[in-house]
Amino acid sequence: QVQLVESGGGLVQPGGSLRLSCAASGSIRLYAMGWYRQAPGKQRELVATIGSGGSTNYVDSVKGRFTISRDNAKNTVFLQMNSLKPEDTAVYYCYARRGTMDYWGQGTQVTVSS
Repeated sequence: QVQLVESGGGLVQPGGSLRLSCAASGSIRLYAMGWYRQAPGKQRELVATIGSGGSTNYVDSVKGRFTISRDNAKNTVFLQMNSLKPEDTAVYYCYARRGTMDYWGQGTQVTVSS
């Protein structure tokens, strides 16, 4: 089992940037990792994933603006978010997947507003 703790959320103006971090309690080397988000009144949405080998995928709405990366030596996954828009406002959740097991963090709030 792995425990995940997100950090880096906050309030930012439109066009600004934030970098989210997800620190794991153990090795993530064999895990696929990713970020979901959930805005008020909306379903949880998959934002970005990174496989154990480093392959990445993004939802269309963040392509070219967000970058997911991982540092296996530090058991940490990052989400660099640039050119933020008000519609990016949501609680962002980190997850880890290995086989049929999913692990989730507690979430970090991102608010994009002037």
